[in-house]
Amino acid sequence: MQIVPNHDHPLPKGPMPDYVEHKEGVNQVGRLSAEVVVREYDAAVKEIEALGAELTEAAKKCEAMVAGVHSMVTEIQELAANYREEGKRYFLQIEECSLTTSEVRTVCEALKKKIAASTTAA
Repeated sequence: MQIVPNHDHPLPKGPMPDYVEHKEGVNQVGRLSAEVVVREYDAAVKEIEALGAELTEAAKKCEAMVAGVHSMVTEIQELAANYREEGKRYFLQIEECSLTTSEVRTVCEALKKKIAASTTAA
């Protein structure tokens, strides 16, 4: 069973999930991009966890189905954990790319200044 984030609803708002935090130096675009992605994944995680809760309640009402439902809940919890980790991985990748881009810009700017200084000195 695979559940994918639903892109037909407005972007999730509110505080960032507590399992991620921004790295220092990430620019605003990188921060916002990472936040949107992790919030989208976190919204999917919440839906997955809600599904797990509904299935647990169904197990209480239908004792004959308890064994099958518990198996499904375990699968859903693993899926939620996997989604959380995947969201965190994308979050970190986006921020790492943002840091790299900032570093490249800094190096390029320094190189331009060095080239300009050497051409005016000659």
